[in-house]
Amino acid sequence: MSRRDLLPGKGPVLNTRQALYRATRDATGGQNAVALTIGMDPDELSKRVNPEGHRPIHPEFIEEIVATTRDPRLLAALVRPAGAVAFVPQPVPATRDALKALGALLQAEGEFVGSLHDGAADNRWEPHEVETLRYHANRMISEILGIVAGAEQAMEESCHG
Repeated sequence: MSRRDLLPGKGPVLNTRQALYRATRDATGGQNAVALTIGMDPDELSKRVNPEGHRPIHPEFIEEIVATTRDPRLLAALVRPAGAVAFVPQPVPATRDALKALGALLQAEGEFVGSLHDGAADNRWEPHEVETLRYHANRMISEILGIVAGAEQAMEESCHG
């Protein structure tokens, strides 16, 4: 899956049922593996997540699929109606070099955001300007959360190891 799937205009905008289908289809082992993990008959899972289907989907069922697949498209489909963005941080080592690289990224992104004077100058933002700004904001947030997740992972390993 590409990060472009998460940006408006950069990929498919999926509703929850479509995202459930893709999350289970694309999971390691496919729908059968997801069905067995959540304790459901594979045929029943297929019928429930069918994008054209009309079977009810219970919140607990969605929670189990989210926990099993951790699919970003599904997370995005669930929070998008509230105007929120979901991030699943990918842990990176929280080393001195990683923190220096983050500092350089933040400086470069800050300079980029400062250069977006076109949208701010006339107080009229064009869709491509907003999408570009969102992309860069998402990039910064994911880098920061990745380092935090890496630091947390290292802390847990040192406490348990």
